[in-house]
Amino acid sequence: QVQLVESGGGLVQPGGSLRLSCVASESFSSSDFLRWYRQAPGKQRELVAAIAVDGPIDADSVKGRFTISVDNAWNTMYLQMNSLKPEDTAVYYCNGDWRGRAYWGQGTQVTVSS
Repeated sequence: QVQLVESGGGLVQPGGSLRLSCVASESFSSSDFLRWYRQAPGKQRELVAAIAVDGPIDADSVKGRFTISVDNAWNTMYLQMNSLKPEDTAVYYCNGDWRGRAYWGQGTQVTVSS
């Protein structure tokens, strides 16, 4: 059983920045996927960013504003979010896949509002 814990969410004004963190109980180096998702009220969960074999992948809605990364020890995954917009308001989840099973964190709320 792998545990993922997100942190770093909060209330921020439009144009501001936040950095989300996701700590895993197992190394992300053994995960098949490293991803951030978000889910806004009344909407489906959507992929925001991912680290793939050939580099990072960003959704069009966040391209150029959000950056996914992982620390050198492969224990913590980050999502740097800049130039935040009200439409970025959502619960953000980190996701990994170990031994063919997907694991999710509990989510962290990001609210962009003036």
